[in-house]
Amino acid sequence: MAPEPEKEYTMEEVSKHNKTEDCWLVIGNDATGGPKVYDITNYLDDHPGGAEVMLDVSGQDADEFFEDIGHSNDARDELKKHMIGTLKLSPEEIEKRRLEAEKKANGGGGGGMGAIAVVVAVVAAGYFYYKNNIEQAEA
Repeated sequence: MAPEPEKEYTMEEVSKHNKTEDCWLVIGNDATGGPKVYDITNYLDDHPGGAEVMLDVSGQDADEFFEDIGHSNDARDELKKHMIGTLKLSPEEIEKRRLEAEKKANGGGGGGMGAIAVVVAVVAAGYFYYKNNIEQAEA
């Protein structure tokens, strides 16, 4: 017997479930198998970080928040128990997510080089200032 297809939910549907007694959220991206919808209502009291942090992102796409925390494999296994379906995306939403992921991937590499250049410039300026002051004091 074939498995049941996963139910699809729109972001509009998910956004209506943002209360303690009815709490859904979206977690997932292309790298993790796509956005999934989770009903975490019955897990709120058991969440190690407290219910409040989950309620802050309830009814929303919480993927970035979830990934930034650095959840363990145990947390990811627990999350799977609460999956109720996938997020239905329009072609426009798919393109928007693709562009955001691309921007994030490309944007993370160049910032460090700019900071290094500033530090090198400040150190060089300090060196030459110090060297000139020493030479003038000795003259």
